[in-house]
Amino acid sequence: MSSPVLFIVASLIWGSTFWAITLQLGHAAPAVSVAYRFFLAAAALFAICLVRRDSLRLPWRTHRWMALQGGLTFGISYICTYESEQHIVSGLVAVMFALMVFWTPIWSRIFFGTAISRRTWACGAVATVGVALLFWHSISDAWQELKTGGDGHFLAGVVLALAATLASSAGSIVVNKVKEQSSNLPLTMAWSMLWGASMVAVWSLANGDAFVLPDSATYWAGLVYLSIFGSVIAFFAYFTLIGRLGANKAVYIGVVTPVLSVLLSVQLEDYRPGLLEFLGMVLCLASVAWAVRAPAAKSVQSANLNNAIESP
Repeated sequence: MSSPVLFIVASLIWGSTFWAITLQLGHAAPAVSVAYRFFLAAAALFAICLVRRDSLRLPWRTHRWMALQGGLTFGISYICTYESEQHIVSGLVAVMFALMVFWTPIWSRIFFGTAISRRTWACGAVATVGVALLFWHSISDAWQELKTGGDGHFLAGVVLALAATLASSAGSIVVNKVKEQSSNLPLTMAWSMLWGASMVAVWSLANGDAFVLPDSATYWAGLVYLSIFGSVIAFFAYFTLIGRLGANKAVYIGVVTPVLSVLLSVQLEDYRPGLLEFLGMVLCLASVAWAVRAPAAKSVQSANLNNAIESP
């Protein structure tokens, strides 16, 4: 598929997954649902590799990078995301993920020495203002409630969502390191998701969570959608874009996603955006168009990249 098609596919799917996660809350511990999701997604990807008659074996050096990617992207990020949606509405969590347009270039700068252009900062600033406008009224109401003696759950949700964006951004910049080890994207995704799901399962057991099998059809429908569409298809499109455009541009999917979440709320939750919200949508989309046209940032030499990550 062309890059614009991949961008649209990932954006459309992830625009709905934040709401789909709410279908699983209350039926099992959040971390248990995360483990189920990525065990199922990994199984689907391994099945694809077997149908293609790919060897499932990869060297340990590759597994180290996949374990790091899995722990960040499919472990920490999603545990925090599911937990945050127990405290704040899914739309606000989607808004927080727009901050990845800042975190990703910052992580790239810290670990890989990638230069950050002024244009990148400007695009990120416009995008963040846009998503803030989208949910300005919701954020204001929550802040007023907190000042009048609220229980603080909103603040906990914001902190968890912020942690999720930091982990997800860090995982995004590891994608290219995994690709350097193996170009078989379905296979590396499968192993990364298996690593992530296994880490989450260990965390759940240590935390005393019960691995129950809910009897809700809605829960299982949401699990299948999140596993196959939200994990296999969307992440395949996203990781492919990272390989083509770089993490700093592919991450702008996280800017479009809150806009689509708002449109979904209009249809399913009787949400009626006003002039301020529509202005936010325009700013988000304009920042995406501006960022995609921005020149790619220059990186330091490969040897220095390896030393930045692998030095003790």
